[in-house]
Amino acid sequence: MVRAASRWLSARPSQNFLSRQGATPGTVSRFVDQTDACAAPGWLSAQAPVSFSEIAPGDYHLPVFPAETAEWMAAGEGKFIIDGTLGGGGHSEIFLKTGARVLGVDRDPEALAHARKRLAPFGERFSTWEGNFSALREIPEIQEGARADGILMDLGVSSRQLDSAARGFSFMREGPLDMRMGPSSPRTAADIVNQWPEADIVRILFEYGEESKARRIAGAIIKQRSIQPFKTTLDLASCIERAIGRHGKTHPATKTFQAIRMAVNEELESLATALAAAPHILKPGGKLLIITFHSLEDRMVKRFLKHRSTPFLDEPGWPEPKPNPDYQFQLLARKAILPTAEETSLNPRARSAKLRVAQLLALKS
Repeated sequence: MVRAASRWLSARPSQNFLSRQGATPGTVSRFVDQTDACAAPGWLSAQAPVSFSEIAPGDYHLPVFPAETAEWMAAGEGKFIIDGTLGGGGHSEIFLKTGARVLGVDRDPEALAHARKRLAPFGERFSTWEGNFSALREIPEIQEGARADGILMDLGVSSRQLDSAARGFSFMREGPLDMRMGPSSPRTAADIVNQWPEADIVRILFEYGEESKARRIAGAIIKQRSIQPFKTTLDLASCIERAIGRHGKTHPATKTFQAIRMAVNEELESLATALAAAPHILKPGGKLLIITFHSLEDRMVKRFLKHRSTPFLDEPGWPEPKPNPDYQFQLLARKAILPTAEETSLNPRARSAKLRVAQLLALKS
């Protein structure tokens, strides 16, 4: 599946390009004084102190498809739902209000802390697990044999992560070149732009960002870093703007930042692993809901569900169709569900969202 969406990354191992003790200029550890980092409450070294008690639930992250996820998940009393990408906890709250038990999974300790505080009134029906959603099979409860009635994967970046300058996702705000969704990520954006070979930078811009000017941008990055390593988001954004100019309303660094973020967090690789794990985590009849925001992610999900919901395979030259050994799901919605005009007016970041829904079949082995 990884090969289908990102050919060159199909067998690429994770590499830790940076030793935090011997950090290269331009990394987060060199961006701020380490004493300040230790004093900050968050895991990110450049994170400014945040009081989540001052944040209204809707200010952290507005969940997309609230009505649709409630309808298709059909959570209720006695149901066990895994929110594989917890974020601000908006979707989990929807499921909890039906009486379901919810396990929220996220790699971001700050998101987990916020959600635990926000959803504390639901008591023991809400619990959390820190980790990447690709590692759902490692959850102790799952390893002990528990199976879920539903899994939600919302593949978007939370509004709070995008809007926080200290997280390094934004090309509009000065911040360290980080872009990690959690401290377990093996590299930062600074590692990529300051250390990766030019050919690899070109590939991720083409593959992940679908950036037509990838070669020109990568060349500008290599030239600039030979003079001085990149340290901040605005350093990188300015370099890109100088390289390809600015035309229209869209910032020229948009696709590059998206591509680097996806590479930092290994988003397509994580999605491929999570999809393959889903049938082993769900009960027969369990629902799988996946929300995507990017064409590569949606293509991967669409192909996975199409293949896994096809009972017979047929190829030219075969005398007759053959049973599909991977047949496991039934598509509950034949096509992707799109946000309504009302939702996009309230939440502009929902414009590119797509929801796909399937149900695990109870097949005889």
